[in-house]
Amino acid sequence: MKTIYILLTRSKTYISRLIQLATSDDYTHVSIAFDEMLSQFYSFGRKQPHFPLPAGLIQESLTNCFLDYHKDTPCALYELKVSKVVYQQAKQEVQRMVTEKQQYRYSIIGLICCKFAIPYQREKYYFYSQFVAEILEKSQALELPKPAELIRPADCMELVTGDCLFTGKVGELAASVSTL
Repeated sequence: MKTIYILLTRSKTYISRLIQLATSDDYTHVSIAFDEMLSQFYSFGRKQPHFPLPAGLIQESLTNCFLDYHKDTPCALYELKVSKVVYQQAKQEVQRMVTEKQQYRYSIIGLICCKFAIPYQREKYYFYSQFVAEILEKSQALELPKPAELIRPADCMELVTGDCLFTGKVGELAASVSTL
């Protein structure tokens, strides 16, 4: 068995606060990782730590980029145990997208439509939980109860049947990983 890691976060940015206000969810963002040292997370979000736009497919770690500027961000880390084949399919799909990342955009309209349970898909446009859900569905790691474009971070918590490995602050998670 291999492990896919799902990181849920809620930063104190204006956008995150707005999403939390609109949804009342504990977490407002989700990322996916494939290595136990959590050296690289993938998601859709801001490309620059201090500005919400431009946004798109991003690679980040616990010790650089946006997460490093927001060490007090609440987070939860889940593991999803999958077969080697499923793991490879998910990882390869993300890597394929990363090689073409300039073609991918953040789906602001999709995010708004998700709040109102209106499916909205546009080729190469994603928001964070839609991206993670689609990767997990395409690789057959999970069967989604609704379209990926309607999945919120709270849904990801319910869908991932694995253990919650950590809850706390991003800075604490980074410190615990670095001591492994």
